[in-house]
Amino acid sequence: PATTAGWIGAAWSTTAYAACYILTIWYLTFGIVGAALRFCEKESPVRRYLADSSYWVYLAHLPIVFFLAAAFAKVPWHWAIKFPLILAIAMTVLLASYHYLVRPTWIGELLNGRRYPRGKKGAAPRGAGASAAPLPAVQPLAELVGATKRYGKTAALAGVDLAVRRGEVLAVLGPNGAGKSTAISLWLGLLQPDEGEARLVGRSPLDVEARREVGLMLQEVVLPPTLRVRELVSLTASYYPSPFTVEQTFELTGTKALADKFCGKLSAGQKRQVQFALAICGRPRLLFLDEPTVGLDVQARETMWATIRQLIARGCSIVLTTHYLEEAEALADRVAVLARGELIALGTVDEVRSIVSRKKITCSSALPIEGVRAWPGVVDATGDRHRMQITATDAEAVVRRLLAADENLRNLEITQAGLAEAFAELTKEAA
Repeated sequence: PATTAGWIGAAWSTTAYAACYILTIWYLTFGIVGAALRFCEKESPVRRYLADSSYWVYLAHLPIVFFLAAAFAKVPWHWAIKFPLILAIAMTVLLASYHYLVRPTWIGELLNGRRYPRGKKGAAPRGAGASAAPLPAVQPLAELVGATKRYGKTAALAGVDLAVRRGEVLAVLGPNGAGKSTAISLWLGLLQPDEGEARLVGRSPLDVEARREVGLMLQEVVLPPTLRVRELVSLTASYYPSPFTVEQTFELTGTKALADKFCGKLSAGQKRQVQFALAICGRPRLLFLDEPTVGLDVQARETMWATIRQLIARGCSIVLTTHYLEEAEALADRVAVLARGELIALGTVDEVRSIVSRKKITCSSALPIEGVRAWPGVVDATGDRHRMQITATDAEAVVRRLLAADENLRNLEITQAGLAEAFAELTKEAA
């Protein structure tokens, strides 16, 4: 019995010790996480520098520590002196080698996503840790200032200056590889510029507070299939300081019919509608929409356009990338055209259209389309024997020739070329 009692006592003591140990780990973990949230939430150049250098420290510390341990092995000092000395020497060597040999070179670009040239400050983009005070009314919500980003020898962006004003739709257009995705990635802090800087809501894009002002709709997103749409919208809205309610989000985006469906059961078009709801549910001041209406039917597209106009009326700014140029023409206040990493045109839709000399001529004529297409000053001619559409760089000369060649010419109209024609000519010239 005494032995049994001893075993029982030992078991209880071990259990109590294990419980206390687990509870201590639990409290310690939450204490560290809480301290990190309290004191490390905002962007800091020092923390950014140390975080960037940690990759190099992790990769290179072992041989240095082994060498120092071997060098100090026969030194007759107490371990309490040798250990911190080895640690101090190792960290000095590692940080010095990182700063002078790694950070400004291709190794630093491989580890950190960008190089920091010697002699230039840049532990974080300028604006990091900026004040969270309210922005002046004239300050843009997002800016690229002399932004350059290279991939090897290819410049994805080459010294681009671009700003998003308050309460506007800025359409960023360009052919594939023009630099649109790179520009948005810089604004979102997903990439860092090699030169110049990016600002988001007046701060660094790496600032958590700046990101809480932003909504984002990308082309490729996987929705969790086991969550209902209502649950996903509620979860996403909880990350923002002043979101729309779930019901307000559904009403604004016209997605109430999808609220109780599982995300895994949605069609491709319905998933796009849900992505849009997720992008706006946080009541963002700045909204990035990347090809938002791809895969939507006509009614869903019109609903999204109406919602975008409502958001603009509420003061939201929107950056829109789209291959549907009629969408940019219908929604955009300004258009930025990128080609080969350079900003080749910026202005209102009318200003961008006026850059090029093309005009559209529409008429009813019996003239053969193939023959008209070969005339000087004609870029293209389409249609049938009842209606012909001509895109021309010298509209006056083409009209005179049409009137001379066809006495029965009827229904003649001449209009300024649309955004699609202007875009085609601008990007062709840039290429």
